[in-house]
Amino acid sequence: MVSVVSDHAFDAKGVAAEFVKARLSAGFFTQYPGAMPQDLDAAYACQEEAISLWNDSVAGWKVGWIAEPLSQKFGAQRLVGPIFSRSVRRSNGSAIEDAPVFAQGFAAVEAEFVVQLARDAPANVTEWTAETARRFVKTMYIGIEIASSPLQNINDYGPAVVASDFGNNAGLLLGPEIVDWQARAPESMNCETRIDGNVVGRGSAANVSGGPLTAVAFALRVNALRGRPLKAGDFVSTGAATGVHSIQAGQSAEAIFTGLGSLRCRAVPMSPSVPP
Repeated sequence: MVSVVSDHAFDAKGVAAEFVKARLSAGFFTQYPGAMPQDLDAAYACQEEAISLWNDSVAGWKVGWIAEPLSQKFGAQRLVGPIFSRSVRRSNGSAIEDAPVFAQGFAAVEAEFVVQLARDAPANVTEWTAETARRFVKTMYIGIEIASSPLQNINDYGPAVVASDFGNNAGLLLGPEIVDWQARAPESMNCETRIDGNVVGRGSAANVSGGPLTAVAFALRVNALRGRPLKAGDFVSTGAATGVHSIQAGQSAEAIFTGLGSLRCRAVPMSPSVPP
């Protein structure tokens, strides 16, 4: 177990350092490493500090949903977290891919619709809709987000805590391209998640509130406000289409996208990394 910082005031830099240390050592926390952020601004400040300490480039962003009543309390229906280049794995669906998770922390899988941007977003544009976001999308893929954190039960602490630790992201499994996504209604893109062969969730792209492009619009907006406008080639993992499904190291997961393909992965314990 990683040591915990005790402090009465939220220390974005100190908490970020603790999370980065825990992620590099494949460690875990039984409680938050310090005073918790009270709003998303503080959480994103912590996220920025951790990104600066992480020895990898940002390849894209995961978008997570904030349900009522927490969305009212925090003034947002979604949150974002970075997806790093070395954590993106591509698969044609024929092989079972390893999905490293924090074995003693939190781990889950999420069937997701993932887009890749065609061009840079203007740095000075902070108002986006699903339709304006559509113009910047190059490709849509099927995917699985690997949601994992050193903090046990991270989702129980609320969205600010989730955002403070890379949005509870540990990787992205990217599957085949959805070649005709522009012509498909969200409710026509159905998917199912299985763990060890058992169905744990069903849904569609319509389960992502407003559709995947609304999630992309949110990522474009919030990152512009943070001074991190999205770039050509960035991925946006748009949200859990069948739910968030806990998984343990050794278990296997499969996301089946009807008529589009499927992805399979096996949760394996995260290995310690060489510090940056």
